Amino acid sequence: MTNGETNGVPDPTEDVLAGVGPRLRALRRARGATLAALADETGLTASTLSRLENGRLRPTLEQLLPLARVHGVPLDDLVAAPATGDPRIHLRPVRRSGLVMVPLTRRAGGIQAYKVVHPPAAKASKPRPRTHEGYEWFYVLNGEVRFVLGEEEFRLGTGEAAEFDTRVPHWIGSAGDRPAELLALFGPQGERAHLSPAEPGAPLAAP
Repeated sequence: MTNGETNGVPDPTEDVLAGVGPRLRALRRARGATLAALADETGLTASTLSRLENGRLRPTLEQLLPLARVHGVPLDDLVAAPATGDPRIHLRPVRRSGLVMVPLTRRAGGIQAYKVVHPPAAKASKPRPRTHEGYEWFYVLNGEVRFVLGEEEFRLGTGEAAEFDTRVPHWIGSAGDRPAELLALFGPQGERAHLSPAEPGAPLAAP
C-alpha cells in the first residue's frame, strides 16, 4: 500500500489536504500578513504555519479553526477546492456587527466583490466613521443608504453609486425602515477591514 492509498485505492482525503497549504499561503499573502503576524493572531507558531503552508505538516481541526477565523473564510474554503467545471457559485453569508456580507468572488487577492445587507436604520448602530488602506466602490441595489464621508453626509437611493478613498473616515448604513442592499468592491485591505471583528467604535486601520 502506497502513501495516499487505501487497499490500492487512492485516498481522496490526501488530495484535499494537499491543497490546504497553497490556499493558506494565498490567503495570508492576500492580507499582506507575515508568518510572525499570523502567529500572533492565531496562537500558532510561525514554524507550524510555515510547515502547514509548505505541506510538510498535516493540518488538524485545531489548527484550521483559528486560521479560518483570522482569514475571515468558512472552514470549507480551506479544506475543499472549488468544484471544477461547475459554473454555480455557492454563496456563504458572513455576519459581522449586524451586517450580512455575501462573497461573490472566491479567488484570493485582487478586487473582491460582496453583496452587503445593512439592517434597517432603527436597528443600525450609531455612525462611527473608520479608516483603512484602500479604495472602495458601492452600488445601491435596494433601499436607501446613509453615507458619511469625512465631514459630509449623503443619501443614496436604488441605482446610485459612490466611490471613495477609504483613508478618509467613512460610515455606511441604511437610511430607511427596511434593509439596504449594496454591491461593494474593495481590495485585500478593505476586505480585511470589513470582515475582521472589532470593538464597536474602535478605529479600524490597516497595520
